[in-house]
Amino acid sequence: MASIVFDNVSVDFPIYSANARSLKKRLFQVATGGQIGTDAAGRLNVRALDNLSLTFKDGDRVGLLGHNGAGKSTLLRLLSGVYEPSSGHASIKGEIGSLIDIGFGIDGEATGRENIYLRGALLGLTRPQIQDKLEEIINFSELGDFIDMPVRTYSAGMHLRLAFAVSTVIRPEILLMDEWLSVGDESFKARAEKRLTDLVASTNILVIASHSRELVCHTCNRVIWLEHGKIKMDGSATEVTNAYFGPPHH
Repeated sequence: MASIVFDNVSVDFPIYSANARSLKKRLFQVATGGQIGTDAAGRLNVRALDNLSLTFKDGDRVGLLGHNGAGKSTLLRLLSGVYEPSSGHASIKGEIGSLIDIGFGIDGEATGRENIYLRGALLGLTRPQIQDKLEEIINFSELGDFIDMPVRTYSAGMHLRLAFAVSTVIRPEILLMDEWLSVGDESFKARAEKRLTDLVASTNILVIASHSRELVCHTCNRVIWLEHGKIKMDGSATEVTNAYFGPPHH
């Protein structure tokens, strides 16, 4: 059983260099409709998420829609534990896996094999778990002898295949994604698609931020439309995508 419960959760980012009484701040407040305010110490605050209350449970496949800056990435980072709520309460039950920044933690000077251990550790896998998956990762990445070469010698496609192969060995209860990962050349793409689809199918709760109507309608059974850090709409994929993108053209 996995679940995510947010009770009036907000995330504020202080901007330390701003003068609280400046004209700029006044203009900011007018221009952003009060999204920017000051705290007790007179620092400017940007409210990235504003009093979100929501519940996700087993079987939820949630798409996040909204323009850039609407709060999608902040919400994903809050779920992954990168950010803490500034106020309100977040209760998350279940192991979380994130396919955001899959290239993060890859070291150019280290070999492919060493990088599997590095990236695996960042994903929360123990050394024995990584050893257990090592052959599978190497085979999937199709890197052959390059696995023992420094990653800086890799082409962009090889680099991506390695990052993808390591990042998708996890089988978390809650899976976070920022767009669908599309990887490399045609032959690898089909295998990558299948692997991603299997990963999504095996997770209890999926939360994916996207700009793609097709992806959201195909993958999600629930969609949340965020605007200025607030929930503008929360409903079925069809209902929310029609409101957000407009009715589909047949």
